[in-house]
Formats: sequence, structure tokens, C-alpha cells
Amino acid sequence: MSSESTEVWTGWYRDRSGAEAIVITATGGHVATRIRGIEYTGASFAALSAADEGGQALTGCVLEWDLPLPVVVDGTAQQATLSCLLTLGERADLSLTLHYGGTAFESGIAGADFEEALDRVRRQLPPGTAFGRELLQAA
Repeated sequence: MSSESTEVWTGWYRDRSGAEAIVITATGGHVATRIRGIEYTGASFAALSAADEGGQALTGCVLEWDLPLPVVVDGTAQQATLSCLLTLGERADLSLTLHYGGTAFESGIAGADFEEALDRVRRQLPPGTAFGRELLQAA
């Protein structure tokens, strides 16, 4: 993803007070979302903090979102969806699931390292299969 690219994904925020739909914006190594009127930004999902609230970290919640991630097999792009589940508490836990070709390829819990979780999914794909594009490197 180039530094000028902006991606927008929809998802859900959940905590003890309930759930609400959110929009996540990712631009060149930076992510942002607005939750209950507060803008959260950071270099990664696990590092989201309030922009105007003294930098208070986003914690005690779950973020879920899906994003399209084409899969290329023998030169042909096929539709796939990457489902992301991030739990932010005392530590950050991320789980990714790629839904492709009637199969779910799961990362398991991978701390908060998006690239590590994505690599776990990548290693499960059949030979000759690759992701059709790069994702936010810092996510």
C-alpha cells in the first residue's frame, strides 16, 4: 500500500457499554476510527489512542472488521475476505481469518502483530497462491 493510498473499512466496536458500527481509515502506516464521538489514531491498530483526550489508549474493547483481499491463483485474481478480530485489554490479541474458496484460513491469536498474523494465514494457502495486493504495513 503506498503512502498516498487510503482504505476505508467498516466494522464493529464492542465493550461493556454495548456495540456500535465504526469506520476504520488506513493511510500509509496510520489508522484512525471514531468511537462514541472520540477520534482514535495510531501507527497500528494495537496503538490506537485518543487524539484529543490526552492520548488515552483504546482498551477494554473488541474491534471487528472485514476487508477485501483478492487471492491470486495461477495468475488469476479471485475474491476473498479477510476477517479481523482485535481484542484490546491488558494486552492486544489479533486473530485473522481469510475466507477463500469455501475454506477459512486462520492465524490463531498472534499478539497484536498484523504482519505476523497475515504471514500465518499466507503459509496455509495452497502452493501457487498469493495475496493479490499489499495491506497496511503497520496495521
